[in-house]
Amino acid sequence: MSTLTIRLPDDKHNRLKALAEHRKISMNKLIEELSTQALAEFDTEVRFRAMAATGKTEKGLEILDKLDAHFGS
Repeated sequence: MSTLTIRLPDDKHNRLKALAEHRKISMNKLIEELSTQALAEFDTEVRFRAMAATGKTEKGLEILDKLDAHFGS
């Protein structure tokens, strides 16, 4: 496991700390969860672009439907 030091503006740090407290998790766990979410979104975009490049329209639309269902759009 790696250790990471990041610099944040004080106000953002305070807001993230409040969010972690609200969720009853540590700051470490909060950052881990947020980074997992960001990577999942990135991976989804990469897969979608790869499918779009191959012309698999139906597969691309299926992914968009799943995203809509997940994010409540």
